[in-house]
Amino acid sequence: MRLFVAVTPPAAVLGELARAIGPLTTGARAGRLRWTEASGRHVTLAFLGATDPGVTLPALTERLARTARRHPPMTLRLAGAGRFGATVLWAAVTGETAALTRLAASVTEGARHAGIALEDRPFRPHLTLARARPDATPDDLRSLAAELAPVTSAPWTADRLQLIRSHARSSSRRPGGAGPRYETVGQWELTGPQ
Repeated sequence: MRLFVAVTPPAAVLGELARAIGPLTTGARAGRLRWTEASGRHVTLAFLGATDPGVTLPALTERLARTARRHPPMTLRLAGAGRFGATVLWAAVTGETAALTRLAASVTEGARHAGIALEDRPFRPHLTLARARPDATPDDLRSLAAELAPVTSAPWTADRLQLIRSHARSSSRRPGGAGPRYETVGQWELTGPQ
């Protein structure tokens, strides 16, 4: 099973984001991207990849529960946009990002202690908006990121950690390409000292 750990903005913030990007998701340029569905918009703290549930899930959930008890809720907001090269368009996460980075490091360490081998990548707080299709150009993402630069959301409190399972979908079920379906496997309130 493919798992990742995330915090998810509330529906009101995701609604603000959807209204801001809505006009940009149509036309030729937008058609060269695979836009994430609202249900798939989250801030990934650690991507765990393919995980054997029988072996690692009990240890992982215990570690995540412990991590959540050690970290307090934090105030975040979406502000601006950027891109990872010519492949991913994202919304920037601002606010208490130092606390978010510490939470991501604790999640990663807990996953390693649970026996999950993770890639050693630096954490960059963001929310993925779209991924480039093969016919996309670097200018597609560059121009969209520039148009989204002034977009900001209301602040929100990230108060829970979520373990999410990603299910692949057949491209025949969804117009415009296949995208994953997400299932929350577990969640824990952040209750650490303020």
